[in-house]
Amino acid sequence: MSRAIHVFRTPDRFVAGTVGQPGNRTFYLQAVHDARVVSVILEKQQVAVLAERIGALLVEVNRRFGTPLPPEAVEVDDLSPLVTPVDAEFRVGTMGLGWDSEAETVVVELLAVTETEFDASVVLDDAEDGPDAVRVFLTPESARQFANRSTRVISAGRPPCPLCDEPLDSEGHICVRTNGYKRAELFGADYGSDNVDPDE
Repeated sequence: MSRAIHVFRTPDRFVAGTVGQPGNRTFYLQAVHDARVVSVILEKQQVAVLAERIGALLVEVNRRFGTPLPPEAVEVDDLSPLVTPVDAEFRVGTMGLGWDSEAETVVVELLAVTETEFDASVVLDDAEDGPDAVRVFLTPESARQFANRSTRVISAGRPPCPLCDEPLDSEGHICVRTNGYKRAELFGADYGSDNVDPDE
């Protein structure tokens, strides 16, 4: 069966978002153009890596081609939740990132997890063999917006314990720095998150 490649050359929206409560969130990337919506599921760490690598790519493109670099501190324009219902096309295995110098766009490719080995050349390729994929073209400004929102979504989870940096649950957690006592028991504090998740 031939692979399905969902291409968004001028997306209205490409965002990271979550479903669920802090501590039990599922992470998604969602591309939207007109009435077409494609969502994929992935790990929190994959979102973080993609955001970081987009930032590095923008710096490299600026260095090599002189393409204007969008400011890092730009405000996130889109804080709206994911379009629902969120039906994932697939779980992301491999991610590809490139630069289309002709169109001056960042190219993000998300490949489905597959049990079979495939050549790395299928990334950013239209070969019939290979895993299903989502390919999104982003202007440098849109890429920066994606990275900044992604960072915000990631940080909107459970706050870290000030002693061990592990995530805190609303009822506290077993802290290795307190010999197994729960933080909430020791300090009687409410460790609910004050952060705002764009998808809550």
